[in-house]
Amino acid sequence: MARPALAAETLRVSPEVADIFRAHGPAWRRAQAGHLSLGQLKVMSAIERCRTAALGGHVARCEECDHTRIAYNSCRNRHCPKCQGAAAKEWLADREAELLPVPYYHVVFTLPTPIADIAYQNKAAIYAILFKTTAETLITIAADPKHLGARIGLTAVLHSWGSALTHHPHVHCIVPGGGLSPDRERWIACRPGFFLPVRVLSRLFRQLFLEQLAAAHDGGRLHFFGAHAPLAGRHAFAAYLAPLRRIEWVVYAKRPFAGPQAVLAYLSRYTHRVAIANSRLIAFDDNGVTFRWKDYRAKGRERQKVMTLASDEFIRRFLIHVLPSGFHRIRHYGLFANGGRAENLARARELLGVEAKQDEPGDANAGADEPLTSLLPCPCCGGRMIIIEIFERGSTSTTRLSSPIRIDTS
Repeated sequence: MARPALAAETLRVSPEVADIFRAHGPAWRRAQAGHLSLGQLKVMSAIERCRTAALGGHVARCEECDHTRIAYNSCRNRHCPKCQGAAAKEWLADREAELLPVPYYHVVFTLPTPIADIAYQNKAAIYAILFKTTAETLITIAADPKHLGARIGLTAVLHSWGSALTHHPHVHCIVPGGGLSPDRERWIACRPGFFLPVRVLSRLFRQLFLEQLAAAHDGGRLHFFGAHAPLAGRHAFAAYLAPLRRIEWVVYAKRPFAGPQAVLAYLSRYTHRVAIANSRLIAFDDNGVTFRWKDYRAKGRERQKVMTLASDEFIRRFLIHVLPSGFHRIRHYGLFANGGRAENLARARELLGVEAKQDEPGDANAGADEPLTSLLPCPCCGGRMIIIEIFERGSTSTTRLSSPIRIDTS
């Protein structure tokens, strides 16, 4: 009996960032020659090639109904909207076992616009200062007996964008509502519904950040171009920072999450996302790129809005959020710092009277003789899809196929 042909590619109505890059990326690169960083060029190339034959792939066939389909490999670039879903699931699975049975709080530290302006030209240096001073602020105030008097842990996630893709650096922190006493003999819980005073956090954050920013400038770790070139001078830089010492810096603390599962649901939206998700894109045509965004100055239903940008402007805004090579945008501090996290979590669970999750033993030889299978079940009957061919980058399948389909496994 003849094998069924490969399933025809389904019509995808919603656009993706990759579609925009493939259509306008080459012209954009030519127009911006000499003005794009190597990192930005690599991100564009990765997203354009993601889930195409350029990266290779495999052919899978259903054991039950012989339905056959092809899946192209992902680029696995951390800026690619299609590749972050799998990375988020894997990261969250690792974090789930670390959740404590206490309320969790969400605290956001935001840089003022004048600092954000110079951060764009000094991403690695200023983002690092943002992380360090955010963690130091929370840990210092929490350790103060006037407030909590405990050693806390936190997970911090950097976002460099606003909803309209503008440059808006801020750090989201997920913090348990309590911590270990200095002698590690008690778990000290915060007051119900209240973590730490926002104004106190804001003022210490401002002080620490400006001190470390000035030190970075004195140490020659900051660089300025264009309109900001005069800030290379010490006196000009001091004058630039002077007004920032007199304003309130935005630190926002949200109400505690409903429970551990709510924390994970929140983290899944924030930890592995850069600039914009494909789900926010509405249309892409000659008029530009149309997408949904939130206007946080509005209230209620007026907050949800739609924006259309010229394709070139959309690409520009997306690329300003490309991170420096090797820069970690998710970091853990205090009790959650990598060096002592396991020991600290074990002690916290002991004091809270809960047992740590035990990993179920597995058979090291299990599946050794099993065939390779696809991550996705058969779309026709739900059966198991067996991989019958793997082809390399730039190659095509040798299996008899008619209309290739591109599968999204993100």
